[in-house]
Amino acid sequence: MARPAETPIARARGPKPGASRDDVLAAAIERYLSSERVDVQALAADLGVGRATIYRWFSSREGLLGEVLVATAEQVVASARRQARGRGGRRLLDTFDRINRTLASAPALRHFLQDERATALRMVASGAGPVQPEMVRLIKEIIEDEAEAGRYNPPTDTETLAYAVVKLAEAFIFNDAIADIQGDVDRLRDIEAALLGVSA
Repeated sequence: MARPAETPIARARGPKPGASRDDVLAAAIERYLSSERVDVQALAADLGVGRATIYRWFSSREGLLGEVLVATAEQVVASARRQARGRGGRRLLDTFDRINRTLASAPALRHFLQDERATALRMVASGAGPVQPEMVRLIKEIIEDEAEAGRYNPPTDTETLAYAVVKLAEAFIFNDAIADIQGDVDRLRDIEAALLGVSA
């Protein structure tokens, strides 16, 4: 007897077999950008991965959150670099202004700061957290690219300048007292211009 023709079967919703570390990170980034809590137990259930495995890959929930925040920050910086206009100090100022405005208006970041104040400030605006050192590294790289191309002469060493740019942005974007976003980016741009030695 001939076998009946197979009919398409809708893929059942549920755990994804064989999910990898990258799958977990991607799912966590998606949750974060949707302003949802990054919950290890929920991720484990959705992806069919044991919680112990996720903890082994990322050490802790904060370890996973740290990678999420760094990955999204890198995307913001990369986008700002692609869109920046001008040369030398003017290009640096435009790049940093684009980064600041994106962060100040980011719903996911605002939600994280409001929902998990202490954790957010420690991870985003502290030298002991994962984000600030990475931002300093990225800003230093941007400054050095312009300097090495002969388009910008930094007023001080690039490490110090990058750190100053990042700390200045933190002071204007984040309000430690209420763990919210201040968003005074216009004034921040003027002060960054003075720091970089260019007209605002």
